[in-house]
Parts: sequence; structure tokens; C-alpha cells
Amino acid sequence: MIQALNTLKPSDITLVKSMKNPPEVVKLVMAAVCVIKGVPPDRINDPATGKKIIDFWGPSKRILGDMGFLQSLKDFDKDNIGVDIMKKIRKDFIPHKDFQPHIVLKASSAAEGLCKWIIAMDLYDSVAKIVAPKKTRLEAAEKEYADTVKILNEKRQLAEELERKVGLLNEELAEANLEMQRVEAEVEMCKNKLQRAESLIGSLGGEKNRWTLAVEHLAKLYNNLAGDILMSCGFIAYLAPFNIPYRKRALKEWHTLCIELRIPTSIPFRFTEVLGSDIKLQNWSIAGLPKDAFSAENATILDNSSRYSLFIDPQSQANNWIKTLEKPNGLRVVKFSHSNYMKVLAECIQLGIPCLIESITNELEVQLNPILFRQTFYKDEEEFITLRGETIEFNKNFRLYLTSNARNPHYLPEVVNKVTIINFSLTLQGLEDQLLGIVVAKERPDLQELRQKIILESAENQKILKEVEDGILKTLSTSKGDILEDERAIKILDDSKILSVRLKAKQIASKKTEKEIEDFRFNYRAVASHSSILYYCITDLPNIDPMYQFSLGWYINLYIYSIENANKSKDIFRRLKFLMDTITLNLYTNVCRSIFEKDKLLFSFVLTTKIMIMCNQIRQEQYNHLLKGGKPVKEPLDNPCPNWINDKMWTHLQQLEEMEEFEGFISDFQANISEWKTYYDATDPQTSRFPPSWDGKINRFEKLLVLNAIRPDKTAAAIQEFVASEMGPLYIRPPAFDITKSFEEANCLMPLIFILSPGADPIGALTLHAEKMGFSKAFETISMGKGQGPIAERMIRSAQKAGTW
Repeated sequence: MIQALNTLKPSDITLVKSMKNPPEVVKLVMAAVCVIKGVPPDRINDPATGKKIIDFWGPSKRILGDMGFLQSLKDFDKDNIGVDIMKKIRKDFIPHKDFQPHIVLKASSAAEGLCKWIIAMDLYDSVAKIVAPKKTRLEAAEKEYADTVKILNEKRQLAEELERKVGLLNEELAEANLEMQRVEAEVEMCKNKLQRAESLIGSLGGEKNRWTLAVEHLAKLYNNLAGDILMSCGFIAYLAPFNIPYRKRALKEWHTLCIELRIPTSIPFRFTEVLGSDIKLQNWSIAGLPKDAFSAENATILDNSSRYSLFIDPQSQANNWIKTLEKPNGLRVVKFSHSNYMKVLAECIQLGIPCLIESITNELEVQLNPILFRQTFYKDEEEFITLRGETIEFNKNFRLYLTSNARNPHYLPEVVNKVTIINFSLTLQGLEDQLLGIVVAKERPDLQELRQKIILESAENQKILKEVEDGILKTLSTSKGDILEDERAIKILDDSKILSVRLKAKQIASKKTEKEIEDFRFNYRAVASHSSILYYCITDLPNIDPMYQFSLGWYINLYIYSIENANKSKDIFRRLKFLMDTITLNLYTNVCRSIFEKDKLLFSFVLTTKIMIMCNQIRQEQYNHLLKGGKPVKEPLDNPCPNWINDKMWTHLQQLEEMEEFEGFISDFQANISEWKTYYDATDPQTSRFPPSWDGKINRFEKLLVLNAIRPDKTAAAIQEFVASEMGPLYIRPPAFDITKSFEEANCLMPLIFILSPGADPIGALTLHAEKMGFSKAFETISMGKGQGPIAERMIRSAQKAGTW
């Protein structure tokens, strides 16, 4: 609407106003403007009829003359046009055929703009009349909307406030939830910790007492570490070549010095506890190490010595043990007499294979010096050694052992400086244990086999238990922070405990079975103890004649033969008696075949006295007194009867009182000297009775001591009587040589050697025995002499292949 008026200019309005006789279409438009503005028409006389007519041109000119005409149109209240006015507009003007802008334009551009304005007003009013109710409703709706919006805004504000409060509450809830989750997590963690703690207590609680004791023990060891290591080093460096008594004496002196110098040491000091290992000792025992403290010390020396070891091994105990121990590692065995021993040794060094050089004499080959002194060098981080001008790689796994079967070898200091010399002589306890195993294996092979199985299982279980214990300690030491939060560590400890309990249950079951076996073995310990004493009877024979050498292997074969051939009995005590009697008699018989006639009674006496010492029937002091004589008399008394008691006899009689059994003997002798004179004058004093005051007071051996002092010329006869009374007449009547018996006890690996006295010749007996056995044509002889050695060797090899003699 405003746009229709914007095209009009005041000059256009003035032009229309100045029209004297405006076109009808202009009058039509101006009449419509007057009607819509509410300007009444003039009533003038019609020039043609003279009647009064309505004329809008006069009013039109008047409004056109108003300077604010255009502005009044622009400000026209289009919303409140009267209904009658619009009715007239729509009746008289809008439908008129000329009331169209393009037609009006032809008459006046100003009129055209006013025409458009009228049409626009009509259109607006039409729309306004339709829209008005809607507008009213709209206003009402808008009012209602405004009220609603107001309420809504209030509600929104309230909602926003509530949302803010809810937000705060949600934040508080979220914080509370987080706190609850944290608390729940802590509760769960505490629950898990409690479970793990219970599990940990269950896993380790049972070990508390043992570990507490172990900690206390380790604390003591730690406090005494300096002294213990000092004494252990001295043990390895100085005591290895010596026997048990010397080692004990030296350790006692060293311990006294440590106390004087305030060096803390363990009381008592045990070398194997300081440097040994129970698991290693058990494994060594399985490999054949004798089960005695002396052998355990020797094995521990070997394990800790920085030098290679040379064993003094007269009974081949170390030799056999090393062969069994190192067999899984491919042990090579050589002797200096082997032409290729250095080649074998070089191969062992390169491949890291253990090597045993046996039958060592009093000297060591110079070629061994680079090895014994460990003269190695490094090149490109590899270790090498030079042997006989050739450089070879030195494998760190290489081990060297040397053994000598000499009973009492003498080594120069230069040898001692090269190796650790270890005295591996068999002890009484070690031999007894071996002999016990043999007799039980023969009597109840099933029990011996079960025992060996239990020992192997026990060793394996001990090894696993040690690994488990080490694993537990490692887990406890490496776990960081709170161990109860370390689920992996707890699982390891649980698994370790389960395994430990299972193994300990096995150990308990094994211990029960082992006790039953040991109870059975205990019955035969008397046989083993008796037989071990017998062996040491024959080890003393070289002191009589160096030729009287009997090996442990020979004795064990005789021992087994005796067990197999002894009389049987279901009564265990009778069976034990049969075994001991048979072993003793077989030993006596076999040894007597091998020694000279003059030494047989002495052997019988040694056999008898050793057995009696073992049975506590006589004391070692008494035995030594008979063999070596007594100690010098501190305050000698005057000879009461020099006419028949010579000074030597009187001294010997006084020396008897150094033994507790002869307390008061001299005073009684002096008081009853006439009765002792009668005993002295007897033809056979060895069968005569003592004076009443002493006849029933001392035993038969102690009487032998008195007789040896008074009538030494009858000592041999007295010994014969003594042996016969204690052992039986068989032991004073050596059996005659029996080739058949000797042949039965020999085998293809144990030849018969005849030591001839002048005029003796066993060929006849051998020939007859060969005929008896059907070997008369398979029996060859050769007389040894210069150049006969190779011929004899060929004959022996031929007989080995053909099975002839």
C-alpha cells in the first residue's frame, strides 16, 4: 500500500488539483478517495437538468490542496475503515470498468497511484475482515500463549532450578556411586586380600616353625661364618690326606685357637654342614658313596676344592663311585700305561667330558702340569690350553679325577702342590653299610629293591622340595609392594604348597615303608658289623708280610659266597648265627690257604680278638697291651723275689696295673707270691689255674696278659688254647690244601695263584683236577722265564677265546 503512494510526488498532486475539467476516470478515483476518507460530497445543480447531484470533485480539490494529503494517506488507519465505506467502495468503484490502474494511468499517473492505493485498501480490508476474527482469536491465543509462556518460563525456571538441583544431586550421586564403587572395590580387594592372606597363611603357615628354626640356624651360621669358612678352608687345604683320628685332633686344636683368638665358630664344627648339601650327599650316596661321615667329608672336599683331586683309594671305593657318578656324563677312564691317554684327555677337555686317570703311582706325569695348574688363557672370550705344543679349547665342564690304589703312597711336595690328595680309605661304618645292603639283597631281594626305589624317589622328592622352597623364597623376595595384591605370587605359592604337601605326604609314606625295611635290615646289622670286623682283620696282614694283600672285591665275593652257602633257617636268630659262623670259617679257610704256616695261628688270634673287641668282651687297651707292651712304670717297686722274677718280668707285672681290671694286682701278687711261684713253675701254665684270689676275678684274655708277663715262652700255646676255647678247634687246625675247593671259589675273573715254598709243586694236583673236570686236553702249562712273557700272554688270550685252562 505504501509502495503505491511512494510513486506520487507533490507536483503530481498539484497537477491533478489544477485540472479545470478533469477526466471522468480521475474524478472516479478522487471520489473513491473522498469516500474512503469519509469526506462528504458537495450537492450541486446539474447543469443539464438543474437537479441537485452529488459531486466529489469539489471536496477532491480541497483535500488535494491539503499539504499533508499524501502523508494522511500513508498514515491512514486502514484497520478501522467503516463497513459502510467499504461497502460503497466495493459497490461503486471497484467493479467499475474504468477503475483499473492501467486505464487510470492513461489519464493521470497520480490518479493511477491513488487507484492502486484504493484497490490495496480494499484488498487489505477484505483480508483484515477475514483475518480479524482470527486475529482476535490469535490475540487471545497469544495472550493465552503469553500467559502459558509465562507459566512455562516460570516452570522452566523452576525446572531449571530443579534441573540444577538434580544436576547437583546427580553429581553428588555420581560422586556417591564412585565412592560406593571405590568402597566396593576396596571391600572386594580386602576380601581378595583376606582370601589371599588365608591362602598365604595356609601355604606358608605350616612352614612357620621349620622356617623359624631355619632362620635361627642360619643366623647362627652367619654369626659363625668367618670361623667356619676359615676352618673349612684349612680342612680342604691340609686335612684331606689324613685319616679320621688325625682330622678330629687337628679340628679340635684349630677350634681351641679360634676360641683363644675370639674368632666365632660353630660348636660343634661340621665340615659337611658348612660346605656340603644334603641333596648332593644323597645323590652321591645313590651313586655308591659309602654312608659314613668320613666319605661325606671326602666328597665335599672334592666338590669344593679349587684343584683336581687325587684319591688314595686302596679299596677302589672312590674309583667305583666316580665311575657310577659320572657315567651319565660319558666318563672316560685311562691309565698312564695307556699309550693314547693324552689324546683321550685332550678330547675330554675339548668336549667337556669327565676323565678318570686310575692306578696313579707316587709320581704324576709332567705332561699333566698345564692341566693340573690350570694354565689356560683367553682368546676372543674363549678359554684355551696348550698341551704338548698344541692349543685346544678348554671346556668349562671338563672334570679330572685321579685315583691311586696304593695303601700308603708317599708323594713328594711337588705332587702335593699340584692336586688335592684325599684319603678315601674305607671306614668300618662305610663297609658295614655296604655289607648290610648285600646280605639284605641276598636274603630279601624284594625289600632291597624296594629300598633302592624309595631312596631314589626320596632323593627326587628332596630335589623337587628344594626347588619348591627356592621358588617360594624367590617369589617372596621378588614380589613388589603388598604381596597380598600380587595374585600371580599367591598362585605360585598356592601351587608350591600343594606340590609340597603332596611330596611331603609321599615322603611320610616312604618313611613309614623305609622304617619297616630298616626294622628288617636291623636284624642283619649284626652280620654286617661282624663281617666288617673280619675284613679289617685281613687288612692288618700286610704288617706281617707285604705279600698278604686281600682286596675288598675278593672279600665281598667270599662274603656273597658264604651267604649263599650258609645253612638256612626260618628262625632269624639261628639264620644270623649260621651266616656269621659260615662267613668267619670261610674267611679263615681261604686266608689260611694264602698265608704261610707260621702265620696261621697269629691270624686265628687276630680274628678271635677282633671279634671279641666288637662284642665288648675285651677292650682295645688290653689288646694293645698284649701286642705293644705297657707304658713305663712311673714309680717302680723293688723286686720281691729276684731269684725267680727277673727285672723284665717284674716290670711287665707292674705295667698290668695301668689297666683298671688289675687294680691291686701287685699287692696281691706280693702277698701270695708263693702261689704265683707255683703257677710259674707249672709245666703247662696255659692250662693251670691262677691263685684263688685272681682265678675267678679276670677273664681268659686277661689271664693271657698275666701269663705273657710271667711265662712268655708259653704265650703261643696259651694263644692256641685261647682261640680254641673262644672260636672252636677248627680255628687252630688249618685245613689242608684242597684244589677242588679252591677251584669252586675261583672264576674266570679271579685266577688261582700258587705261592711256592722250596720243594712244593702243585702241577700234579692241578693235572689230576683237570682230568677230573674233563680238561686234561684243554690244559696248557708254561714255565716263566726270560722272553716267556709274550708267549704266556698269547696263551692266555687263546684260552680266553676257547674256554680252556
